[in-house]
Amino acid sequence: MQSSATLRNLRIAPRKVRLIADLIRGKSVREAETILRFTAKKGTGVFSKLLKAAVAGATLRFDVQENQLYIEKLFVDEGSKLKRWRARSRGQAFEIQKKTSHITLVLGSRVELKEKEKTTQASQTVRDEQEKAKDESKKQAPRAIVRREFSKAEQAEQRKRIFRRKSI
Repeated sequence: MQSSATLRNLRIAPRKVRLIADLIRGKSVREAETILRFTAKKGTGVFSKLLKAAVAGATLRFDVQENQLYIEKLFVDEGSKLKRWRARSRGQAFEIQKKTSHITLVLGSRVELKEKEKTTQASQTVRDEQEKAKDESKKQAPRAIVRREFSKAEQAEQRKRIFRRKSI
């Protein structure tokens, strides 16, 4: 069960909106609402409105209680830019980009999350048993380390290679 809400062309720069998104990502709905209420940023009102819309959609469509919902995914993308020009000295014109953001908020249910964890734990134990069986079949006796003894002539040749002078 996933309920999503999107907001497009918000007239705040994405890097400013991402600061707020990082605060509430992964939190429960109640925690996110309290964080947004006490954060002094321009986009918090927009986020709280979007969160309420997603919660309302989830409760209507899937008949879930608000305390079971959490923010599963939240990402902020860059929207289109409004391009304006500012007059500068000596007849120049500098471009000003007024950036916009697209916000996507996806809510998930904690009940489904617990069910998924149970199935993944069961499948993980089966995988662990299979890996142990493979490791036991691959085990071999450890190899002995064999060191080769070099004669004095070979040792001298090795030293010559190491300390050989390069011609200039």
